[in-house]
Amino acid sequence: MTISLARVYDGAETWEGPTFLVERLWPRGVRREALAGTVWLPDVGPSHELRKWFAHDPDKWEEFRRRYFAELDGDPEEWQPLAEAIAAGDITLLYSSRDTEHNNAVALREYLTAQRAAS
Repeated sequence: MTISLARVYDGAETWEGPTFLVERLWPRGVRREALAGTVWLPDVGPSHELRKWFAHDPDKWEEFRRRYFAELDGDPEEWQPLAEAIAAGDITLLYSSRDTEHNNAVALREYLTAQRAAS
C-alpha cells in the first residue's frame, strides 16, 4: 500500500492508482473534465477556519497537524473511502498548494498511515 501525493497542477502522468482530490475548495483554473475519474472529498480537507489560520505558514505546521488530526478524528466517515481504497492498493492524494512539505495532503497521508497501523 502506497499513498502518493501529487500537485493537481502537475499533470496526471505521475498519479498512481485511484486519485482523490482532498481539498475543501476546487482548485482554481482546473476544469472538472481534467480530473475525470478523480473522487473529490471536500470534507476531508481542513475546515475553512483552520485553513485560513494556517495560511501555509511553516511555523504553524505542528499545530496545524494537531488541529487537523482532531478534525479528522471527529469525522471518520469522511475519510473512510480513503481507508477502503488504501486497503485495496495504491492511491494518490491530490492537493493544490505550492508548498510540497506543509499542506493538508502531507498531513492526511501521515494520519491515514497511522490509522492503518493502529488497525
